[in-house]
Amino acid sequence: MIPADKAPAAEGAPAHFRLLSALSYCAPLLVNGVAVPFFPVWLALHKFNDHEIGIILAVPMVVRVLVAPIVAMYADRMKERADVLLFSGGLSLLTAIALYWTSTFWPVLIVYTVQGATFSPYVPVVESIVISGVRRWGLDYGSMRVWGSVAFIVSTLAGGQLIGRWGGQMVLPVMIFGFVMTMVMAMFCPRIGPTRRRGTPVDIPAATGSSLRQPHLLVLLIGVAIQQASHAVVYTFATIYWRDLGFSGTEIAVLWSAGVAAEVAVFFLSKRLSRRFDAWTLIRFGAGVSVCRWLLFPMHWGFLGFFLLQCLHAFSYAFVHTGVQRRIVASVQETQESSAQGAYFFYNGIFLALMTLASGYLYTSLGLASYYVMALVALVGLGLIVVAYYLQPQRAGSGGQTREAS
Repeated sequence: MIPADKAPAAEGAPAHFRLLSALSYCAPLLVNGVAVPFFPVWLALHKFNDHEIGIILAVPMVVRVLVAPIVAMYADRMKERADVLLFSGGLSLLTAIALYWTSTFWPVLIVYTVQGATFSPYVPVVESIVISGVRRWGLDYGSMRVWGSVAFIVSTLAGGQLIGRWGGQMVLPVMIFGFVMTMVMAMFCPRIGPTRRRGTPVDIPAATGSSLRQPHLLVLLIGVAIQQASHAVVYTFATIYWRDLGFSGTEIAVLWSAGVAAEVAVFFLSKRLSRRFDAWTLIRFGAGVSVCRWLLFPMHWGFLGFFLLQCLHAFSYAFVHTGVQRRIVASVQETQESSAQGAYFFYNGIFLALMTLASGYLYTSLGLASYYVMALVALVGLGLIVVAYYLQPQRAGSGGQTREAS
C-alpha cells in the first residue's frame, strides 16, 4: 500500500512492532466483524422498523466523527498515543454490556450512540501508530493492516455460525468478547513515543505540504468520503435482504467475508500494486468500480453472483483506501499524522452517517432501487476525486512533474 524498503541504518523498529501492530488491528475488527453485518439483525430481532434501524445506525456515526478527530489531535500531543486505546476499549465494553438491559428505541439509540463515541478513536489511533512505523522504519503497511481484515473474516464467519444456530441474541456476546480483546491489545500496542518529523524512510516521498488545509487533499478526502458513503445501503440492509432471499446465516457470513477476503488480497499485494500503479490510479479505478457494483446489486444473481459482487469490495474499498493512505503520507508531516487520520475518519464517518440515515427512508420507499441512488452517489464522489487530481499544486501543467507522484 505505502511503499517501503529498508529502514534507516541509524534506527531500528522496536521489538515485535509488526506483530503487535497487526494484533492491534485485529482487536477492533473482531468487533466490527460482528457489528457491521449482524447488529441490524439484533435490531430486527427487537422489532425495530427500517426507519428506526437507519436512525440507530446513523446517529452514532455522527457522534463518532465529531469525537474521533478531537481525540486524534489530543493523541498527537501525548507522550504515548496508545494510552488512548485502553480508555476507548474499556468504555466501549461497558456500553456493550449495557445493551443487555435495553430493548426499546430510545435506550438503544442512546447506549449505541455512546458506544460510537467511545470506540471512535480506536482505529484512527492504531492507524497513526502504524503509519509512524512506516515513516520511521520503512515497514510495509499492508503486511500489518491485512491481519485486521483477516480478523474481520474470522469474526464474521464465527458470528454467522453462532447466529445461524442460536439466533440474533448471539450478537451481543460476540461483540463483548471483541471489546475485551480491544482492552487486552491496548496494553500491548506498540509504544513508540510522540510524533516527530525526523526518521522518515528514504523511499517514502517527503510531505509536500505542512497543513491539512491543502485544497487538493481536502477535496480528495471529501470525494472519497462520498464514494465510500455509497456503501451505506449494503452495510445497513444487505444482511436483511439476503436473509429475505433465503440465504442461511452461514451463507450470509460467507458473502460478507468474501468482500473482506478480497480486501485482504489487495493488502497482500500492496507492494506490487504500489510499484505498478500510482495512488491516484488506485483511487479512481476503485471509485469507478463502485458505480458498477451498485448498478448490478439489485439484480437477483443467486449466491455465486452475490459472492462475485462482494469480491468487488477489493476495488470499491481497498483500492481507494490504500490510495488515500499513500496520499496522506505524501501530503502531511508526521506531527499531523493522527490529525490526518482523524480528518479522513471524520469525512468518511459524516457522509456515511448521512447516507445511512437516508438509507432507511430510501429502502422503505424504493426498495432495491435505492442501490441506483448509491451508484449516483459514488459517481459524484468519483467526480470530486478527479477534481482533486487536477488541483494539485505541482501538476504538470503548472511546471511541476509530480502530479502522478504517490
